[in-house]
Amino acid sequence: MNTDEKTLYPVTNIQPWQEEEALRRYRLIAPLLAEDLDEAQKIQLRKKLAEGNDTTTRSIYRYEQMYREGQFKGLYPAMRKKNRVQGLPEGFDRILDEAVQLRREVPERSVSQIILILEMEGHVAPGVLKRSTLERHLYKAGYGREHMEMYRDARDSSSKRFCKPHRMMLVQGDIKYGPKLPIGKNGAKVQTYLSSAIDDHSRFVLHSRFYDNQEETIVEDTFHQVILKWGKFDSAYFDNGTQYIAKQLKVSLSRLGIRVSHAKPKSGQSKGKVEKFHQVVDDFVREARLKNIRTLENLNRYWDIFLEEYYHNKPHDGIREYYESLGVTLPEEGISPRTEFNRDSRPLAYIDVSVVAEAFLHHEERKVDKGACISFCGIRYETKPGLIGHRVQISYDPMAPETITVSYPGYEPFTARPVKIGEFCDKNPALPVEMQGQRPVTSRFLDALERRHEEDSGRKADAISFASYRKEGDSNV
Repeated sequence: MNTDEKTLYPVTNIQPWQEEEALRRYRLIAPLLAEDLDEAQKIQLRKKLAEGNDTTTRSIYRYEQMYREGQFKGLYPAMRKKNRVQGLPEGFDRILDEAVQLRREVPERSVSQIILILEMEGHVAPGVLKRSTLERHLYKAGYGREHMEMYRDARDSSSKRFCKPHRMMLVQGDIKYGPKLPIGKNGAKVQTYLSSAIDDHSRFVLHSRFYDNQEETIVEDTFHQVILKWGKFDSAYFDNGTQYIAKQLKVSLSRLGIRVSHAKPKSGQSKGKVEKFHQVVDDFVREARLKNIRTLENLNRYWDIFLEEYYHNKPHDGIREYYESLGVTLPEEGISPRTEFNRDSRPLAYIDVSVVAEAFLHHEERKVDKGACISFCGIRYETKPGLIGHRVQISYDPMAPETITVSYPGYEPFTARPVKIGEFCDKNPALPVEMQGQRPVTSRFLDALERRHEEDSGRKADAISFASYRKEGDSNV
């Protein structure tokens, strides 16, 4: 039996600090408990978790083993037998009050810094107060490091529970991992991602679809479809993921007069509706695995069926809770998201399809080469010969980049076509007049040289005549 086995005894009466520590350990290893992770993914995830939580991969692995052997109870830290009673410094209650005040002033202060300040201010003699002792008593007093983080998050976050009174006032968006499908090269499995937009008031899913990537374009497509199907909404609410802080999404929604706001970091309460919806997504994913779905089209087909026949028609506890908080009595069977959305008195505000399409177009610049072509996504497109050497603006839908529109001042916008290589070259391209070659009737260069030659010959003849005249005059003198 080693030293640790001698000094530890089984956990019986659970202390609050043990419960807190067990919960901290569980939150730390929760991502590693997913069944679909292989060992290589776990190793990489352990490193990431260790770096982000100021611990070691060895500790995380140990917590995993403790959980697998004893479930949540296995994460409780064991109590140590006190071989000796260590006396507290004289006037410890007063010292602890000062330590609490120092922690409250600057929550980020470490225990070592607090002890140093207490020593410098003369509250305790140097070396008397141990770090572990003060840390333990600060924790019991509710001013441990984790307590202060919770207080700080609660103070910094203004995102308490909320619910808009009408539909299409606020739409929440988020992305969630979906199942892997064998849609890659040679049947390789590819991760899918679900992009969703949910009406804040009714919890009705305005649009939701699985994609084979998590680029910002899938979010643009989601909200493009929302507006086409249900019209304009007042405001969009996102987290701070890279897809949601992208400039193009903000520009597209702003063009339609839709405000964009973001949840504050670490404010999970503000995204509660979406997180609750993601639990429903988990139910679907479990069922979808039993169907052995092999294509993205089939996955989205079953997802649409699941939403229409189950989620939208099932009474929602969040809707009941909202009305009960207002003192409104609801039918015993409750209200479903579809019913709540359809019975709302606020009318839907549809926008012209062309206006919506224009708002979600991407715009870039390209230079027209000497062949009157531009390059886009690795493909050459034909433009107009009159644009050779000019920089033109192209616009395109990111979900259909094969169709691009070219614009330039003085030209009507036109759709560029991919270059087709024909059997013969075009000997008569439709060049503008100013660029067309003309067959001259004479050589202006030789004509100019001829005129210069005649002028030079005339000057030489005059010079010779004048020279003869001078000689005759000299002989008479």
